[in-house]
Amino acid sequence: MLSAILIVPIAGYFIGCIHGSNIARLLSGVNLKEVGHGNAGASNATLSLGWKYGLLVALIDIGKGAAAVVLLRLYLINSGSFTVEQTSLLLYLIGASVILGHNFPIHMKFRGGKGTASLIGIFIALEWKFGLIAVLAFVIASLLTNYLLIGVFVLYVIFALTALIFEQTIWPFIITLALFLIALYLHIENIKRVRSGTEPKVTSAFKKKG
Repeated sequence: MLSAILIVPIAGYFIGCIHGSNIARLLSGVNLKEVGHGNAGASNATLSLGWKYGLLVALIDIGKGAAAVVLLRLYLINSGSFTVEQTSLLLYLIGASVILGHNFPIHMKFRGGKGTASLIGIFIALEWKFGLIAVLAFVIASLLTNYLLIGVFVLYVIFALTALIFEQTIWPFIITLALFLIALYLHIENIKRVRSGTEPKVTSAFKKKG
């Protein structure tokens, strides 16, 4: 178990460093770190390049989160060496590590995205029913308020509550709570812009071509 706790976060981190924004840059010629609000994630791709590029980046970032959880789960089940509680801890641990790799990638001088798309993939892979409910709540909250930021926070709250209520140990909740706090920190500027009325609206993304 100790070796797994050491290896899993490292593997998750480097999976997280695989960025959909790099593909968007190859196709569009635009470096997302230099436009919009400067983060290499799906939300900035949507607001800066349009919904098609946002969708592309989101699918890649969602995919890496889901793949990391699914592959680790298959390994843990096949090994037969881990309890239910240990399996749960390791799955949440690799999920958190993917988000950290996405947010703080070594090849981007530790300035990447904000992890929302990866969280969606991780959540669906962990608990697909609650994950889909959370995605629906994310979309509804974002559209009703016209701010992606509100949807993001709704997503994190549901993720944390799901871990608290349904997991057998407290560690998954602690991990999700830590991720929520990191998300709050990374969105400080967005929060300030929402309060000042300068944060881009969700509807502005659909006015962009491509």
